[in-house]
Amino acid sequence: MPILNKPIVFAKENFGDGFEKGLKMKPIDIVLAVRESGLKGRGGAGFPTGTKWMLAATATAEKKFIVCNADEGEPGTFKDRVLLTEFTEQVLKGIILCGYAIGSQVGYIYLRGEYDYMVNQINSAIQKLKNENKLGKNILGKDFDFDIELRLGSGAYVCGEESALIESLEGNRGEPRNRPPYPVNTGFMGYPTVVNNVETLATVPAILNLGSDWYRNIGTDKSRGSKLISVSGDVEFPGVYEIPFGTKIKDMLELVGAKDTKAIQIGGASGTCISAKELNRNLSFEDLPTGGSIIVFNNSRNMLKILKNFMEFFVEESCGQCTPCRIGNKKLLDGVNMIEKGECSVAYLKELLSLGETMRITSKCGLGQSSPNPFISILTTFGDEILATY
Repeated sequence: MPILNKPIVFAKENFGDGFEKGLKMKPIDIVLAVRESGLKGRGGAGFPTGTKWMLAATATAEKKFIVCNADEGEPGTFKDRVLLTEFTEQVLKGIILCGYAIGSQVGYIYLRGEYDYMVNQINSAIQKLKNENKLGKNILGKDFDFDIELRLGSGAYVCGEESALIESLEGNRGEPRNRPPYPVNTGFMGYPTVVNNVETLATVPAILNLGSDWYRNIGTDKSRGSKLISVSGDVEFPGVYEIPFGTKIKDMLELVGAKDTKAIQIGGASGTCISAKELNRNLSFEDLPTGGSIIVFNNSRNMLKILKNFMEFFVEESCGQCTPCRIGNKKLLDGVNMIEKGECSVAYLKELLSLGETMRITSKCGLGQSSPNPFISILTTFGDEILATY
């Protein structure tokens, strides 16, 4: 599945010789270029990439690691799959450039277990770079050694969270760690580790090729650059699109051929659901942030059934480590079932909404902190319709 509209950053010519340019720079200059570009993490959290690289680069340790988070498990997200198949070399070069910038000699790709069919293609691309002396010993004649290893996940949604991913990478059960310390200080095997999303790393060669100012001129003041979005649901043209940050929802819906739209789930199951009355809002970190998933629902859809599907997913995927997530998601699902049976009072619904807010604050990791989002947003936005129906 290719990127369907005209590319903004992800055009092959934009990457040019960004890799070669980067390896001619001082490592700190790469970090500064990435920081000046305004690039933020494309996995959804939006942490400034340059800051993360700077923290790892300035950490004192005998080893450092870079991990490419390719555990694309958020329902409705499939843009990293496209990058790994259509832009494999750019992803790998982004990993190498990060390794050079922070002083690492080893990088890992943590690949979603369901993407095992990509293993041969990715390993072939790794071997190609080794044959071209762009990976391995003395890369392009420099005193820089770097290698990339591919590791498969085991289908756990929670391993999209960086510390749970690291636990899994170490051979342990995928559970989030207490933070601090953060991975940039104490990550894989206890060493400073940068964990970046596939899209984040794939963007770096283009930034180094065309410059930080070029990239800063795309998007908004607080959300620089473009975003790949995976669009599915009730649309005529589902697929992966590249849009500049700041794009209005109504323009995105027109692009994908959405009609009779009732609701849009921004950010996958753990994201925010908005109604057709909010189409002037925009996709950006300051308004509607997303790791890439956009699910569109038309007026034929039952929002309570959609919510039930989401909450069943979170009950299944909770690692069970912390009480707010383990018990809270079950209580929210019970509440959905009560609404479906006409047994949930308005007073109890308010208690459940309050529970969701508490989960956002007290859960240990991003799973529990974001899993109440669909419950809160769907019942807040469509509550009158749902309660009138059941």
